[in-house]
Amino acid sequence: MRSDIPAQLRSALLWLVFMETVRRDSNRTAMAELTHIIDSEVVLAFSTYATIVVLKMMLMSPMTAYFRFTRKCFANMEDTGMAKTPEDKKRMLRVDPDVERVRRCHQNDLENIIPFIVIGLLYTLTGPDLSTALLHFRVFVGSRLFHTVAYILPLPQPSRGLAWMVGMGATFSMAYRVLSTTHL
Repeated sequence: MRSDIPAQLRSALLWLVFMETVRRDSNRTAMAELTHIIDSEVVLAFSTYATIVVLKMMLMSPMTAYFRFTRKCFANMEDTGMAKTPEDKKRMLRVDPDVERVRRCHQNDLENIIPFIVIGLLYTLTGPDLSTALLHFRVFVGSRLFHTVAYILPLPQPSRGLAWMVGMGATFSMAYRVLSTTHL
């Protein structure tokens, strides 16, 4: 440093340079840890299973549209454009049990898959065993796939209810892990 800078200012500048070096080193360490977590097999497995259930949930919209068109049952007047007469348009504005069943299944997906995604992501950050994480992810995905089949066909109860409970159990188990490893 230049000698014409006062000693106190020189000390302050050295302190700032030192603190910046410490900050950069701690950021590098944090980034290395984050990179290690993101590159882990647990995160890769989670991203695979999360993608499966999100795609399954997204496919419920085209399934609803399919049921609407095949049953000629619509919720909005503007959707009845294929009708030839005003009476036909009014007949198409109705509630169909098959369409409503698919819509309820889609709603149930929204209520369960979104929490799984959020909690599952937090769960992966806790550093779980790969085998335990795979068990959670596979149980949840399997329960949601079975739940959809049980809802759409429909299979007799309690099949759908049990599938729902198994999926919720997997999500709650991951949430417990997150809360029990969190430092408050």
